[in-house]
Amino acid sequence: MLEKIFESGLWSTRFIILLAVIFGLVGAGVLFAVASFDVYDTAEKVFWTYYNHEHVESFHEDVVGGIIGAVDLYLIGVVMLLFSFGLYELFISDIDVAKEDDGDNKILAIHSLDQLKDKISKVIVMVLVVTFFQRVGHTEYHGALEMLYLALSVTAISVGLYFLSKVGHHD
Repeated sequence: MLEKIFESGLWSTRFIILLAVIFGLVGAGVLFAVASFDVYDTAEKVFWTYYNHEHVESFHEDVVGGIIGAVDLYLIGVVMLLFSFGLYELFISDIDVAKEDDGDNKILAIHSLDQLKDKISKVIVMVLVVTFFQRVGHTEYHGALEMLYLALSVTAISVGLYFLSKVGHHD
């Protein structure tokens, strides 16, 4: 009887995961809101610059940087969503509403910690790629060697993304 009570209590401790799930969802919501405000601010800047016929030296870089920064925040928000959904499905319960949906919504279906890790790591790699291109957009190049380094780094990222897309596919 003591063993049954202990095991029941031990099993119930899994509900502590709900803190990570709830605050992960809150974090995702905050990231989506901040990214949306960044897009709004960028759109407002574009409107006022064209409306007032102003010439801003770094206008295009600022617009692209603002949009790419927002995409970066959205992707991190997606990481938080995947994390929250995955933890909930692994430790608490399957999400019944997702199973009732007739569509092929397999992106949020998590059946193991390895699946969760793979999905999160792929999104994190995309965040790093987006961040890389955001920084590249603000870099000034002063010679052929720096342009060669840029070309090599873009090639390395392309090769890495190619191999990342092959992970888990057994063709």
